[in-house]
Amino acid sequence: MTDRTETQSDVVAFLRDPASHAGAEEVEVIATHASMIFLAGNRAFKLKKAVTYSFLDYGTVGLREAACRAELALNRRTAPQLYLGIRAIRCRADGRLGWDGAGETLDWVVEMVRFPQEALFSHLVEQGGLTPQIMRATADAIAAFHRSAEVTPGFGGAEGIAAVLRINAENMRECLPPAVASEDVGRLIAATRSAFDRHQSLLEARRQAGKVRRCHGDLHLGNICLLDGQPTLFDGIEFSDMIANTDMLYDLAFLLMDLLHRGHADFASIVFNRYLDRSDEADGLALLPLFLSLRAAVRAHVTARAALPQPSPSAAAYFARAEDLLRPVAPRLIAIGGLSGTGKSTLAAALAPLIGQAPGARWLRSDVLRKRHFGLAPEEKLPPAAYTREINDLIYGQLMAATRAALASGYSVILDAVAAKPDERAAFAALAKEAKVPFTGLWLEADPAILTARLEARRNDASDADAAVLRQQLAYNLGPMDWQRVDAGGDFAATLSAARQVLELPL
Repeated sequence: MTDRTETQSDVVAFLRDPASHAGAEEVEVIATHASMIFLAGNRAFKLKKAVTYSFLDYGTVGLREAACRAELALNRRTAPQLYLGIRAIRCRADGRLGWDGAGETLDWVVEMVRFPQEALFSHLVEQGGLTPQIMRATADAIAAFHRSAEVTPGFGGAEGIAAVLRINAENMRECLPPAVASEDVGRLIAATRSAFDRHQSLLEARRQAGKVRRCHGDLHLGNICLLDGQPTLFDGIEFSDMIANTDMLYDLAFLLMDLLHRGHADFASIVFNRYLDRSDEADGLALLPLFLSLRAAVRAHVTARAALPQPSPSAAAYFARAEDLLRPVAPRLIAIGGLSGTGKSTLAAALAPLIGQAPGARWLRSDVLRKRHFGLAPEEKLPPAAYTREINDLIYGQLMAATRAALASGYSVILDAVAAKPDERAAFAALAKEAKVPFTGLWLEADPAILTARLEARRNDASDADAAVLRQQLAYNLGPMDWQRVDAGGDFAATLSAARQVLELPL
Protein backbone atom coordinates (compact mmCIF):
# COMPACT_ATOMS: atom_id res chain seq x y z
CA MET A 1 0.00 0.00 0.00
CA THR A 2 1.36 3.41 -0.93
CA ASP A 3 1.90 6.25 1.49
CA ARG A 4 -0.71 8.32 -0.35
CA THR A 5 -3.31 5.64 0.47
CA GLU A 6 -2.41 5.54 4.14
CA THR A 7 -2.51 9.29 4.68
CA GLN A 8 -5.54 9.97 2.46
CA SER A 9 -4.07 13.41 1.74
CA ASP A 10 -4.30 13.04 -2.04
CA VAL A 11 -7.83 11.66 -1.81
CA VAL A 12 -8.94 14.55 0.38
CA ALA A 13 -7.34 17.05 -2.00
CA PHE A 14 -9.12 15.38 -4.93
CA LEU A 15 -12.49 15.52 -3.19
CA ARG A 16 -11.96 19.14 -2.15
CA ASP A 17 -11.26 20.22 -5.72
CA PRO A 18 -14.37 21.55 -7.54
CA ALA A 19 -12.85 20.24 -10.78
CA SER A 20 -13.46 16.70 -9.49
CA HIS A 21 -17.19 17.41 -9.44
CA ALA A 22 -18.55 18.38 -12.85
CA GLY A 23 -20.52 21.59 -12.63
CA ALA A 24 -19.74 22.31 -8.97
CA GLU A 25 -18.58 25.84 -8.22
CA GLU A 26 -17.33 25.04 -4.73
CA VAL A 27 -16.98 22.15 -2.32
CA GLU A 28 -18.05 22.41 1.31
CA VAL A 29 -16.52 20.02 3.83
CA ILE A 30 -18.04 18.67 7.04
CA ALA A 31 -15.75 16.67 9.33
CA THR A 32 -16.63 14.32 12.17
CA HIS A 33 -14.41 12.11 14.32
CA ALA A 34 -14.72 9.28 11.77
CA SER A 35 -15.71 10.76 8.40
CA MET A 36 -15.45 13.71 6.02
CA ILE A 37 -18.43 14.73 3.90
CA PHE A 38 -17.78 16.72 0.73
CA LEU A 39 -20.77 18.71 -0.52
CA ALA A 40 -20.56 19.50 -4.22
CA GLY A 41 -23.49 20.63 -6.35
CA ASN A 42 -26.43 18.32 -5.73
CA ARG A 43 -24.27 15.50 -4.37
CA ALA A 44 -22.58 14.58 -1.10
CA PHE A 45 -19.60 12.22 -0.91
CA LYS A 46 -18.78 10.58 2.42
CA LEU A 47 -15.18 9.47 3.00
CA LYS A 48 -14.28 7.24 5.94
CA LYS A 49 -11.21 8.53 7.77
CA ALA A 50 -8.32 6.09 8.14
CA VAL A 51 -8.80 5.85 11.90
CA THR A 52 -9.03 3.04 14.42
CA TYR A 53 -10.87 3.35 17.72
CA SER A 54 -11.96 0.77 20.27
CA PHE A 55 -15.41 0.78 18.66
CA LEU A 56 -14.48 1.39 14.98
CA ASP A 57 -11.81 0.32 12.50
CA TYR A 58 -11.38 2.12 9.16
CA GLY A 59 -7.66 1.45 9.13
CA THR A 60 -7.35 -0.05 5.64
CA VAL A 61 -8.83 0.58 2.21
CA GLY A 62 -10.48 -2.84 2.33
CA LEU A 63 -12.18 -2.09 5.63
CA ARG A 64 -13.37 1.27 4.32
CA GLU A 65 -14.78 -0.31 1.17
CA ALA A 66 -16.68 -2.87 3.24
CA ALA A 67 -17.97 -0.08 5.48
CA CYS A 68 -19.17 1.92 2.46
CA ARG A 69 -21.03 -1.08 1.04
CA ALA A 70 -22.60 -1.83 4.40
CA GLU A 71 -23.61 1.81 4.89
CA LEU A 72 -25.32 1.86 1.50
CA ALA A 73 -27.32 -1.31 2.16
CA LEU A 74 -28.32 -0.47 5.71
CA ASN A 75 -29.32 3.13 5.14
CA ARG A 76 -31.41 2.32 2.11
CA ARG A 77 -33.81 0.77 4.62
CA THR A 78 -34.83 4.21 5.87
CA ALA A 79 -33.58 6.67 3.24
CA PRO A 80 -33.43 5.00 -0.19
CA GLN A 81 -33.93 8.37 -1.87
CA LEU A 82 -30.68 9.67 -0.34
CA TYR A 83 -28.24 6.79 -0.87
CA LEU A 84 -27.22 6.48 -4.53
CA GLY A 85 -24.22 4.15 -4.48
CA ILE A 86 -20.50 3.89 -3.75
CA ARG A 87 -17.64 5.26 -5.84
CA ALA A 88 -13.98 4.29 -6.05
CA ILE A 89 -11.20 6.88 -6.22
CA ARG A 90 -8.34 5.48 -8.28
CA CYS A 91 -4.86 6.56 -9.34
CA ARG A 92 -4.37 6.47 -13.11
CA ALA A 93 -1.20 5.41 -14.87
CA ASP A 94 -0.20 9.08 -15.25
CA GLY A 95 -0.48 9.65 -11.48
CA ARG A 96 -3.71 11.65 -11.58
CA LEU A 97 -6.71 10.67 -9.48
CA GLY A 98 -10.13 9.98 -10.94
CA TRP A 99 -13.49 8.37 -10.33
CA ASP A 100 -13.84 4.60 -10.83
CA GLY A 101 -12.26 3.16 -13.99
CA ALA A 102 -8.79 1.60 -14.13
CA GLY A 103 -5.93 2.14 -11.72
CA GLU A 104 -4.92 1.58 -8.12
CA THR A 105 -7.83 1.98 -5.71
CA LEU A 106 -6.91 4.62 -3.16
CA ASP A 107 -10.25 4.87 -1.36
CA TRP A 108 -14.01 4.59 -1.50
CA VAL A 109 -16.83 7.02 -0.80
CA VAL A 110 -20.59 6.78 -0.40
CA GLU A 111 -22.42 8.95 -2.91
CA MET A 112 -25.59 10.62 -1.64
CA VAL A 113 -28.14 13.17 -2.73
CA ARG A 114 -27.30 16.45 -1.10
CA PHE A 115 -29.96 18.08 1.03
CA PRO A 116 -29.86 21.47 2.76
CA GLN A 117 -28.22 21.40 6.17
CA GLU A 118 -31.21 23.41 7.38
CA ALA A 119 -33.26 20.21 6.99
CA LEU A 120 -31.32 18.47 9.76
CA PHE A 121 -33.23 18.08 13.01
CA SER A 122 -30.12 19.33 14.85
CA HIS A 123 -30.57 22.62 12.97
CA LEU A 124 -34.36 22.70 13.13
CA VAL A 125 -34.42 22.21 16.89
CA GLU A 126 -32.20 25.26 17.37
CA GLN A 127 -34.26 27.41 14.98
CA GLY A 128 -37.69 26.47 16.34
CA GLY A 129 -38.48 24.42 13.24
CA LEU A 130 -39.58 21.26 15.04
CA THR A 131 -43.22 20.90 16.07
CA PRO A 132 -45.26 18.39 18.07
CA GLN A 133 -46.68 17.09 14.79
CA ILE A 134 -43.19 16.50 13.36
CA MET A 135 -42.10 14.74 16.55
CA ARG A 136 -45.13 12.44 16.48
CA ALA A 137 -44.36 11.61 12.85
CA THR A 138 -40.75 10.93 13.86
CA ALA A 139 -41.82 8.51 16.57
CA ASP A 140 -44.12 6.78 14.08
CA ALA A 141 -41.26 6.45 11.59
CA ILE A 142 -38.92 4.97 14.21
CA ALA A 143 -41.57 2.55 15.45
CA ALA A 144 -42.30 1.38 11.89
CA PHE A 145 -38.57 0.99 11.17
CA HIS A 146 -38.06 -1.06 14.30
CA ARG A 147 -41.01 -3.31 13.50
CA SER A 148 -39.53 -4.14 10.10
CA ALA A 149 -35.89 -4.44 11.24
CA GLU A 150 -34.18 -7.82 11.19
CA VAL A 151 -34.34 -9.70 14.49
CA THR A 152 -30.78 -10.53 15.59
CA PRO A 153 -30.83 -12.64 18.77
CA GLY A 154 -27.11 -13.35 18.46
CA PHE A 155 -26.43 -9.81 19.64
CA GLY A 156 -27.62 -7.49 22.38
CA GLY A 157 -29.07 -8.61 25.65
CA ALA A 158 -26.92 -8.48 28.77
CA GLU A 159 -23.73 -9.22 26.84
CA GLY A 160 -24.35 -6.44 24.34
CA ILE A 161 -24.99 -3.79 26.97
CA ALA A 162 -22.03 -5.04 29.02
CA ALA A 163 -19.87 -4.32 25.96
CA VAL A 164 -21.20 -0.74 25.87
CA LEU A 165 -20.29 -0.36 29.54
CA ARG A 166 -16.74 -1.54 28.83
CA ILE A 167 -16.32 0.80 25.85
CA ASN A 168 -17.66 3.76 27.81
CA ALA A 169 -15.45 3.05 30.81
CA GLU A 170 -12.32 2.69 28.68
CA ASN A 171 -12.94 5.83 26.66
CA MET A 172 -14.07 8.00 29.55
CA ARG A 173 -10.88 7.19 31.46
CA GLU A 174 -8.84 8.07 28.38
CA CYS A 175 -10.28 11.31 27.14
CA LEU A 176 -12.76 13.10 29.35
CA PRO A 177 -11.87 16.77 29.93
CA PRO A 178 -10.08 18.09 33.05
CA ALA A 179 -13.42 19.40 34.35
CA VAL A 180 -14.36 15.80 35.17
CA ALA A 181 -12.36 14.28 38.02
CA SER A 182 -11.23 10.67 37.94
CA GLU A 183 -13.30 9.89 41.04
CA ASP A 184 -16.37 11.24 39.21
CA VAL A 185 -15.68 8.88 36.33
CA GLY A 186 -15.32 6.01 38.77
CA ARG A 187 -18.59 6.92 40.47
CA LEU A 188 -20.52 6.98 37.17
CA ILE A 189 -19.01 3.67 36.06
CA ALA A 190 -19.98 2.07 39.38
CA ALA A 191 -23.53 3.46 39.25
CA THR A 192 -23.96 2.29 35.67
CA ARG A 193 -22.69 -1.16 36.55
CA SER A 194 -25.10 -1.36 39.48
CA ALA A 195 -28.06 -0.47 37.25
CA PHE A 196 -26.90 -3.01 34.69
CA ASP A 197 -26.63 -5.74 37.32
CA ARG A 198 -30.23 -5.10 38.43
CA HIS A 199 -31.56 -5.46 34.90
CA GLN A 200 -29.55 -8.28 33.33
CA SER A 201 -32.47 -10.68 33.38
CA LEU A 202 -34.78 -8.14 31.69
CA LEU A 203 -32.16 -7.43 29.03
CA GLU A 204 -31.95 -11.14 28.30
CA ALA A 205 -35.71 -11.60 28.32
CA ARG A 206 -36.09 -8.88 25.70
CA ARG A 207 -33.33 -10.38 23.56
CA GLN A 208 -35.04 -13.77 23.65
CA ALA A 209 -38.38 -12.12 22.81
CA GLY A 210 -37.02 -10.62 19.58
CA LYS A 211 -36.53 -7.08 20.91
CA VAL A 212 -32.90 -6.95 19.73
CA ARG A 213 -32.75 -5.98 16.06
CA ARG A 214 -30.54 -4.46 13.40
CA CYS A 215 -31.38 -0.90 14.40
CA HIS A 216 -30.01 2.51 13.42
CA GLY A 217 -27.42 2.67 16.17
CA ASP A 218 -26.74 6.42 16.11
CA LEU A 219 -30.18 7.95 16.29
CA HIS A 220 -29.51 11.50 17.42
CA LEU A 221 -30.90 14.72 15.96
CA GLY A 222 -28.00 15.13 13.56
CA ASN A 223 -28.95 11.89 11.82
CA ILE A 224 -32.58 12.75 11.11
CA CYS A 225 -33.67 15.20 8.43
CA LEU A 226 -36.94 16.52 7.07
CA LEU A 227 -37.30 15.51 3.42
CA ASP A 228 -40.48 16.44 1.55
CA GLY A 229 -42.08 17.09 4.91
CA GLN A 230 -41.28 13.61 6.24
CA PRO A 231 -38.82 12.72 9.02
CA THR A 232 -36.07 10.61 7.44
CA LEU A 233 -33.51 8.55 9.35
CA PHE A 234 -30.06 8.32 7.79
CA ASP A 235 -26.38 7.66 8.59
CA GLY A 236 -27.03 4.55 10.65
CA ILE A 237 -24.15 2.55 12.11
CA GLU A 238 -22.45 0.21 9.64
CA PHE A 239 -19.02 -0.21 11.24
CA SER A 240 -20.03 -2.28 14.27
CA ASP A 241 -22.49 -5.16 14.43
CA MET A 242 -22.31 -4.93 18.22
CA ILE A 243 -23.46 -1.29 18.25
CA ALA A 244 -26.10 -1.56 15.52
CA ASN A 245 -27.70 -4.81 16.69
CA THR A 246 -29.26 -3.70 19.91
CA ASP A 247 -32.41 -3.37 21.98
CA MET A 248 -34.92 -1.17 20.18
CA LEU A 249 -35.39 0.99 23.27
CA TYR A 250 -31.64 1.58 23.44
CA ASP A 251 -31.83 2.76 19.84
CA LEU A 252 -34.67 5.16 20.70
CA ALA A 253 -32.86 6.36 23.83
CA PHE A 254 -30.27 8.30 21.82
CA LEU A 255 -32.91 10.60 20.35
CA LEU A 256 -34.63 11.02 23.71
CA MET A 257 -31.34 11.87 25.43
CA ASP A 258 -30.39 14.32 22.70
CA LEU A 259 -33.70 16.16 23.03
CA LEU A 260 -33.41 16.27 26.81
CA HIS A 261 -29.83 17.52 26.64
CA ARG A 262 -30.83 20.34 24.29
CA GLY A 263 -33.57 21.49 26.67
CA HIS A 264 -36.54 20.01 24.81
CA ALA A 265 -38.12 17.76 27.40
CA ASP A 266 -41.49 18.50 25.77
CA PHE A 267 -40.40 16.91 22.47
CA ALA A 268 -38.70 14.02 24.29
CA SER A 269 -41.98 13.31 26.09
CA ILE A 270 -43.93 13.36 22.82
CA VAL A 271 -41.55 10.92 21.13
CA PHE A 272 -41.38 8.68 24.20
CA ASN A 273 -45.12 8.39 24.63
CA ARG A 274 -45.99 8.21 20.93
CA TYR A 275 -43.41 5.47 20.34
CA LEU A 276 -44.82 3.37 23.18
CA ASP A 277 -48.35 4.05 21.91
CA ARG A 278 -47.36 2.66 18.50
CA SER A 279 -45.19 -0.28 19.61
CA ASP A 280 -45.21 -3.13 22.08
CA GLU A 281 -42.11 -2.12 24.03
CA ALA A 282 -43.46 -1.02 27.40
CA ASP A 283 -42.08 -4.20 28.99
CA GLY A 284 -38.62 -2.63 28.72
CA LEU A 285 -39.52 0.65 30.43
CA ALA A 286 -37.42 -0.11 33.51
CA LEU A 287 -34.33 -0.17 31.28
CA LEU A 288 -34.78 3.36 29.97
CA PRO A 289 -32.84 5.29 32.69
CA LEU A 290 -29.84 3.02 32.10
CA PHE A 291 -30.17 3.35 28.33
CA LEU A 292 -30.46 7.15 28.49
CA SER A 293 -27.42 7.41 30.77
CA LEU A 294 -25.35 5.15 28.52
CA ARG A 295 -26.22 7.29 25.50
CA ALA A 296 -25.14 10.45 27.32
CA ALA A 297 -21.88 8.77 28.35
CA VAL A 298 -21.23 7.72 24.74
CA ARG A 299 -21.74 11.30 23.63
CA ALA A 300 -19.43 12.51 26.41
CA HIS A 301 -16.40 10.50 25.35
CA VAL A 302 -17.01 10.88 21.61
CA THR A 303 -17.31 14.66 22.00
CA ALA A 304 -14.22 14.77 24.20
CA ARG A 305 -12.15 12.76 21.72
CA ALA A 306 -13.24 14.93 18.80
CA ALA A 307 -12.09 18.06 20.68
CA LEU A 308 -8.63 16.77 21.60
CA PRO A 309 -6.17 18.21 22.46
CA GLN A 310 -8.50 21.00 23.61
CA PRO A 311 -10.83 20.54 26.63
CA SER A 312 -14.51 20.11 25.84
CA PRO A 313 -17.15 21.81 28.02
CA SER A 314 -19.78 19.98 25.96
CA ALA A 315 -18.27 16.63 26.91
CA ALA A 316 -18.37 17.59 30.59
CA ALA A 317 -22.04 18.56 30.21
CA TYR A 318 -22.86 15.19 28.66
CA PHE A 319 -21.05 13.48 31.52
CA ALA A 320 -23.15 15.39 34.06
CA ARG A 321 -26.26 14.41 32.09
CA ALA A 322 -25.25 10.74 32.25
CA GLU A 323 -25.04 10.95 36.03
CA ASP A 324 -28.35 12.79 36.36
CA LEU A 325 -30.28 10.36 34.18
CA LEU A 326 -29.40 7.46 36.48
CA ARG A 327 -30.81 9.13 39.58
CA PRO A 328 -34.20 7.61 40.44
CA VAL A 329 -37.30 9.78 40.85
CA ALA A 330 -40.15 8.37 42.93
CA PRO A 331 -43.18 7.61 40.73
CA ARG A 332 -46.67 8.96 41.23
CA LEU A 333 -50.07 8.41 39.64
CA ILE A 334 -52.09 11.33 38.29
CA ALA A 335 -55.53 10.91 36.76
CA ILE A 336 -57.11 13.59 34.60
CA GLY A 337 -60.84 13.20 34.10
CA GLY A 338 -63.61 15.29 32.66
CA LEU A 339 -66.26 15.27 29.97
CA SER A 340 -65.26 15.35 26.31
CA GLY A 341 -63.85 18.70 25.25
CA THR A 342 -62.50 19.72 28.65
CA GLY A 343 -58.92 19.46 27.38
CA LYS A 344 -57.74 16.40 29.29
CA SER A 345 -55.21 15.41 26.64
CA THR A 346 -53.90 18.92 26.14
CA LEU A 347 -53.25 19.18 29.87
CA ALA A 348 -51.75 15.68 30.10
CA ALA A 349 -49.34 16.44 27.26
CA ALA A 350 -48.19 19.63 28.98
CA LEU A 351 -47.73 17.96 32.37
CA ALA A 352 -46.04 14.74 31.25
CA PRO A 353 -42.52 16.20 30.71
CA LEU A 354 -42.60 17.76 34.18
CA ILE A 355 -43.29 14.63 36.19
CA GLY A 356 -41.14 11.73 37.30
CA GLN A 357 -38.17 9.99 35.73
CA ALA A 358 -36.85 11.40 32.43
CA PRO A 359 -38.23 11.73 29.81
CA GLY A 360 -41.34 12.23 31.94
CA ALA A 361 -44.55 10.49 32.88
CA ARG A 362 -46.05 7.72 30.80
CA TRP A 363 -49.22 9.27 29.41
CA LEU A 364 -51.87 6.57 29.05
CA ARG A 365 -54.98 7.50 27.13
CA SER A 366 -57.98 5.21 26.83
CA ASP A 367 -58.76 6.54 23.35
CA VAL A 368 -55.27 5.64 22.11
CA LEU A 369 -55.41 2.16 23.65
CA ARG A 370 -58.74 1.58 21.90
CA LYS A 371 -57.29 2.58 18.50
CA ARG A 372 -54.24 0.38 19.05
CA HIS A 373 -56.48 -2.55 19.99
CA PHE A 374 -58.08 -2.26 16.55
CA GLY A 375 -54.74 -1.79 14.77
CA LEU A 376 -55.29 1.89 13.96
CA ALA A 377 -53.21 5.02 14.38
CA PRO A 378 -54.50 7.32 17.13
CA GLU A 379 -55.95 9.79 14.61
CA GLU A 380 -57.93 7.20 12.63
CA LYS A 381 -61.66 7.04 13.33
CA LEU A 382 -63.43 4.00 14.75
CA PRO A 383 -67.03 2.92 14.06
CA PRO A 384 -69.64 2.98 16.83
CA ALA A 385 -69.28 -0.81 17.16
CA ALA A 386 -65.87 -0.21 18.77
CA TYR A 387 -67.57 1.45 21.74
CA THR A 388 -69.68 -1.39 23.15
CA ARG A 389 -69.76 -2.11 26.87
CA GLU A 390 -67.67 -5.25 26.35
CA ILE A 391 -64.96 -3.37 24.48
CA ASN A 392 -65.09 -0.53 26.98
CA ASP A 393 -64.42 -3.01 29.78
CA LEU A 394 -61.57 -4.57 27.80
CA ILE A 395 -59.90 -1.20 27.16
CA TYR A 396 -60.38 -0.23 30.79
CA GLY A 397 -58.61 -3.44 31.82
CA GLN A 398 -55.74 -2.68 29.43
CA LEU A 399 -55.49 0.83 30.83
CA MET A 400 -55.20 -0.47 34.37
CA ALA A 401 -52.66 -3.15 33.41
CA ALA A 402 -50.49 -0.65 31.53
CA THR A 403 -50.62 1.74 34.47
CA ARG A 404 -49.65 -0.96 36.93
CA ALA A 405 -46.72 -2.05 34.75
CA ALA A 406 -45.38 1.47 34.22
CA LEU A 407 -45.51 2.26 37.94
CA ALA A 408 -43.72 -1.01 38.71
CA SER A 409 -41.01 0.06 36.24
CA GLY A 410 -40.40 3.23 38.24
CA TYR A 411 -42.22 5.63 35.92
CA SER A 412 -44.95 8.05 36.87
CA VAL A 413 -48.23 7.74 34.99
CA ILE A 414 -50.82 10.25 33.83
CA LEU A 415 -54.15 8.54 33.21
CA ASP A 416 -56.28 10.36 30.64
CA ALA A 417 -59.89 9.13 30.66
CA VAL A 418 -63.39 10.55 31.12
CA ALA A 419 -63.69 8.75 34.48
CA ALA A 420 -67.29 9.83 34.88
CA LYS A 421 -68.20 6.83 37.06
CA PRO A 422 -67.39 6.94 40.79
CA ASP A 423 -66.19 3.32 40.74
CA GLU A 424 -63.68 4.14 37.96
CA ARG A 425 -62.25 7.01 39.97
CA ALA A 426 -62.10 4.83 43.06
CA ALA A 427 -60.29 2.11 41.11
CA PHE A 428 -57.60 4.56 40.01
CA ALA A 429 -56.99 5.59 43.61
CA ALA A 430 -56.97 1.94 44.71
CA LEU A 431 -54.39 1.11 42.06
CA ALA A 432 -52.09 3.84 43.39
CA LYS A 433 -52.50 2.49 46.90
CA GLU A 434 -51.69 -1.01 45.67
CA ALA A 435 -48.54 0.30 43.96
CA LYS A 436 -47.63 2.36 47.04
CA VAL A 437 -47.39 5.63 45.09
CA PRO A 438 -49.04 9.03 45.70
CA PHE A 439 -52.29 9.67 43.82
CA THR A 440 -53.88 12.88 42.60
CA GLY A 441 -57.11 13.11 40.64
CA LEU A 442 -57.90 16.22 38.60
CA TRP A 443 -61.47 16.79 37.40
CA LEU A 444 -61.70 19.30 34.55
CA GLU A 445 -64.94 21.17 33.99
CA ALA A 446 -66.23 23.91 31.72
CA ASP A 447 -69.49 25.33 30.38
CA PRO A 448 -71.22 22.87 27.99
CA ALA A 449 -71.34 25.51 25.24
CA ILE A 450 -67.55 25.80 25.36
CA LEU A 451 -67.15 22.02 25.26
CA THR A 452 -69.48 21.75 22.26
CA ALA A 453 -67.55 24.43 20.36
CA ARG A 454 -64.25 22.66 21.05
CA LEU A 455 -65.57 19.31 19.85
CA GLU A 456 -66.92 20.82 16.66
CA ALA A 457 -63.52 22.39 15.94
CA ARG A 458 -61.52 19.24 16.77
CA ARG A 459 -59.44 17.65 13.98
CA ASN A 460 -57.04 14.69 13.87
CA ASP A 461 -57.56 13.70 17.48
CA ALA A 462 -57.46 10.28 19.10
CA SER A 463 -60.88 10.90 20.60
CA ASP A 464 -63.89 10.21 18.36
CA ALA A 465 -66.23 12.03 20.73
CA ASP A 466 -68.53 14.62 19.16
CA ALA A 467 -71.35 16.87 20.35
CA ALA A 468 -73.76 13.92 20.46
CA VAL A 469 -71.45 12.02 22.80
CA LEU A 470 -71.14 15.11 24.99
CA ARG A 471 -74.92 15.38 25.28
CA GLN A 472 -75.02 11.82 26.59
CA GLN A 473 -72.23 12.57 29.08
CA LEU A 474 -73.99 15.66 30.38
CA ALA A 475 -76.80 13.39 31.57
CA TYR A 476 -74.40 11.26 33.67
CA ASN A 477 -74.73 11.16 37.43
CA LEU A 478 -71.12 11.80 38.43
CA GLY A 479 -71.72 10.93 42.06
CA PRO A 480 -69.52 12.33 44.83
CA MET A 481 -66.49 14.14 43.38
CA ASP A 482 -63.42 13.76 45.59
CA TRP A 483 -60.95 14.78 42.87
CA GLN A 484 -59.58 18.30 42.68
CA ARG A 485 -61.83 20.39 40.45
CA VAL A 486 -60.01 22.51 37.86
CA ASP A 487 -61.66 25.20 35.76
CA ALA A 488 -60.86 24.30 32.14
CA GLY A 489 -63.19 26.78 30.47
CA GLY A 490 -60.82 29.66 29.96
CA ASP A 491 -57.27 30.27 28.83
CA PHE A 492 -55.19 27.09 28.77
CA ALA A 493 -52.30 28.77 30.55
CA ALA A 494 -54.60 29.37 33.52
CA THR A 495 -55.74 25.73 33.50
CA LEU A 496 -52.14 24.51 33.40
CA SER A 497 -51.15 26.85 36.21
CA ALA A 498 -54.02 25.64 38.38
CA ALA A 499 -53.10 22.00 37.73
CA ARG A 500 -49.46 22.63 38.57
CA GLN A 501 -50.47 24.21 41.86
CA VAL A 502 -52.58 21.20 42.76
CA LEU A 503 -49.73 18.87 41.83
CA GLU A 504 -47.19 21.08 43.66
CA LEU A 505 -45.08 21.51 40.55
CA PRO A 506 -42.88 24.62 40.25
CA LEU A 507 -44.54 27.39 38.25
